[in-house]
Amino acid sequence: MTAEDVEAVQRGFLAGFVPDPSMPDQAWDVVAAEGAAYPRLAAELWTSKQRQAANLHEISYRACYKPQLPRHFIERLTQPGDRVYDPFSGRGTTALEAALLGRRVAANDVNPLSRMLAEPRLTPPEPAAVAQRLELIPRVGTTDGLDLDMFFHPDTEAEIRGLRDWCLARAASGELDELDTWIRMVATNRLTGHSPGFFSVYTLPPNQALTAEKQRQINAQRGQVPTYRDTHALILKKTKQLLSGLEPGQRQNLAMAAQDARFLTADARETGTLMDGCIALTVTSPPFLDVVDYSGDNWLRCWFAGLDAEAIGRGISTPRTLEGWSDTMAAVFAELHRLIRRGGYVAFEVGEIRRGKLRLDEVVLPLGLRAGFRAHGVLVNRQTFTKTAHIWGVGNNDKGTNSNRVVLLQR
Repeated sequence: MTAEDVEAVQRGFLAGFVPDPSMPDQAWDVVAAEGAAYPRLAAELWTSKQRQAANLHEISYRACYKPQLPRHFIERLTQPGDRVYDPFSGRGTTALEAALLGRRVAANDVNPLSRMLAEPRLTPPEPAAVAQRLELIPRVGTTDGLDLDMFFHPDTEAEIRGLRDWCLARAASGELDELDTWIRMVATNRLTGHSPGFFSVYTLPPNQALTAEKQRQINAQRGQVPTYRDTHALILKKTKQLLSGLEPGQRQNLAMAAQDARFLTADARETGTLMDGCIALTVTSPPFLDVVDYSGDNWLRCWFAGLDAEAIGRGISTPRTLEGWSDTMAAVFAELHRLIRRGGYVAFEVGEIRRGKLRLDEVVLPLGLRAGFRAHGVLVNRQTFTKTAHIWGVGNNDKGTNSNRVVLLQR
């Protein structure tokens, strides 16, 4: 087969991921890697034109992608019952979408907060059961010297501390159950935000907790003081919202996935508890290159969950140099090659950084080849910016991550 024939096959494979092949607004180019050229297709792949994602996904986490991204590959590259994996799970988008689609799941993240946010959504409770459990949880808790009055009204803070004490005590005694973990997950997501649906006064979106001093500055600039928020009522309201529209078939799929779901808290380069060849598809997005302060963004959530944010931050790989980031990802690909079954796939999502001058797909593709995968090429989803990006004053093709760039590999 000639090089032209190979490229034609690769282009045909990538074109199969475009929902409407007749769409005229498509762009092809190539990525050079390891002495060969691989096709790159830019098009509108997953957008608002597709069916909306389940409300169950609406848990905020910094640098997470939309559920439409993993769905795009899960539906095309796996069958029900296959196991789908994300080594950098974050809020659990890939795991949850895979479970909703009837796949088995495995998820890993070095931050234990990830598991706390993802695992409870495989066993969603009924709102009435949540309401009954909330009635048992005291609306006052112990103080620990941490000053939080810049975020919360005193009565709201007391309720948050009551929730925290309840969950920590139940975990220590071995009594923490699915209702408790659900409530903890929802409360963690409601701690801070920019609307009355959160426990806090107006602040940044819920995936980014400011320092106490910066929050005081916002309060002064806006002339605001924290008002009382009924935390129990807000938890119940958010529970109903998350469960809204959840179909019986989706509940059945979640229950099946929960039976043997694997949630790990490990270095993505060393996940020895997962068996060789057990994964049909990996869909993931790694920590960005010196862009996101994961521990800083999550300090308040970690406090609520009884986690050490600084220790977690030291374990999260966000190298400051391209060389360091590449070395880390090379080791991740070596581990993925062990885990992916023969014929299985990796959809590895990265972006553009440094004002679009550095396209990480061009770095990732040769790393996958060196690990032993074969490459189909790169898919680029054209997209508009998120609300968070606009809050930071980021414009398209300017700063941050401007597009989803997915390197598609096969074992």
